[in-house]
Amino acid sequence: MSHQSIASLWEEHSREGWPHFSSPNEGQLMTLDTVIGGCAVFYLDGQPEMDHQRIAILQDCVADLDGLLEDLSGDSLDYFQRLRRLAAALADVNQSR
Repeated sequence: MSHQSIASLWEEHSREGWPHFSSPNEGQLMTLDTVIGGCAVFYLDGQPEMDHQRIAILQDCVADLDGLLEDLSGDSLDYFQRLRRLAAALADVNQSR
């Protein structure tokens, strides 16, 4: 995914705001959103590549989201599927170079 595509995905995600839902996993989902958002800002603020540590963190976030998405629906599912796409794109950014 290109830098511009990641920027567009992050922009869309940022505009959406936190979805209204009830889940015992809300705290974990909030943490994943914060971590992935931090990596997106790091990358979009001019870092040409993700370092190995951030890539590992993003891959863990994708795996965590994969386990949590099945319990979501509606707007919250859309929100976290987009977040998962963003995390995967950021983790893969070095592989496309």
